[in-house]
Amino acid sequence: MRYLPISDADRQRMLAKIGVASVDDLFNHIPAAVRLKKPLDLPHHQGEMEVERHMTALAAKNIGATKASMFLGAGAYNHHIPAAVDHLIQRGEFLTSYTPYQPELAQGTLQYLFEFQTQVAMITGMEVANASMYDGSTAAAEAVMMANRITKRQEVIVSSLVHPHYLAVIETHARFGGFKVASEPMVIGREEKLTKMIHDQISCVVVQTPDFFGNLHDFTELAKACQAKGALLIVIVTEIISLGLLKSPGEMGADIVVAEGQSLGNALSFGGPYVGLFATREKYIRQMPGRLAGQTTDADGKRGWVLTLSTREQHIRREKATSNICTNSGLCALAFTIHLSLLGEVGFRRLAETNHARASLLASEIGKIRGVSIINKTFFNEFTVVLPKSAKITVDRLASHGIMGGIPMTRFYGRQLELSRVLLICATEMNTENEIESFAKVLRKVLND
Repeated sequence: MRYLPISDADRQRMLAKIGVASVDDLFNHIPAAVRLKKPLDLPHHQGEMEVERHMTALAAKNIGATKASMFLGAGAYNHHIPAAVDHLIQRGEFLTSYTPYQPELAQGTLQYLFEFQTQVAMITGMEVANASMYDGSTAAAEAVMMANRITKRQEVIVSSLVHPHYLAVIETHARFGGFKVASEPMVIGREEKLTKMIHDQISCVVVQTPDFFGNLHDFTELAKACQAKGALLIVIVTEIISLGLLKSPGEMGADIVVAEGQSLGNALSFGGPYVGLFATREKYIRQMPGRLAGQTTDADGKRGWVLTLSTREQHIRREKATSNICTNSGLCALAFTIHLSLLGEVGFRRLAETNHARASLLASEIGKIRGVSIINKTFFNEFTVVLPKSAKITVDRLASHGIMGGIPMTRFYGRQLELSRVLLICATEMNTENEIESFAKVLRKVLND
């Protein structure tokens, strides 16, 4: 679409029509402190070709996942996406279909949402899943509010090992939703005593596996402790491929499972759009946010699909609405469904095994470097190491060698903790054995310089 600017005369006529004196008057409701004081530093009055060159040069300052050896994780993972996924989601009947507001429409959309829900329920070990949410972090906040509705309690325990961004989203909802969030101080390598924190006013306990530092957990005993106090257990999974190998949250006794589905069918894309997964027990289905597509038969006995449940305020009375979420991540959910369908149960497990094998090789190679220690006793495809030097400086030097060598923990926790030498590293099926060996070789050199 071409940009066709309006003239000053056009602008004045529009302002006069709506009864304001200037464009600035339109933004009076935005605090002055966060408004731009001057135009963005961009060239003016250039031709289309010059603008394209400038924007291409700006974009080239980013290092994409295909331009370097990537060992980054922390909630967004570099996985292979089969070409068939992109080809199929771009078919006109999918790409142009809007969300299924009208259940009598878009049978194809409703069917793939039904398949998506089935897949999510199966891999999480839960009884029912919805038609997707925005992303994993907002799904986590919705899960907490759902638990508050079910238990009619307003105090929440969140593990300090949950992804900091997920915690921030939950705390933001707590600030304006009127509930309290408690957590233990985070200490790397120390087991949390969450069970002791549960009392009769706790709505839910929110935990993550693999946790933000890559450790694996079995929350079976924690689930029992929650049940004993009438609280719900919410399990977050940021790397959904881990469920190809690990015990599912449903088997552990989780009441609600939320996850980020980006790892299947969806590219990193500098942070989105992603796809939130949400699953729970059938007895809680009417408190679940979002939509639920169901399978049925018509008057002639033919199989069809309907929008069975939609608990937003646009569809039901406002006071009965469970969430203000206004749509699901439809196309991202379709990409997830197609990728997982192509893998099948055997392929999903093999993909998980490959991820763990590559991470194990990486841990083995890095563990041989003098002065480097691996904190984790268990991990899937991501683990945490302590370096003899600053993690941030080390990562910057690795980048100069074309290696995105992990994420310094100071990026998430600042200076509040002694984490300056702590680095989170991830390996997936995209990292070849040669890449991993090269990474270890360069890391040894960088640390010895």
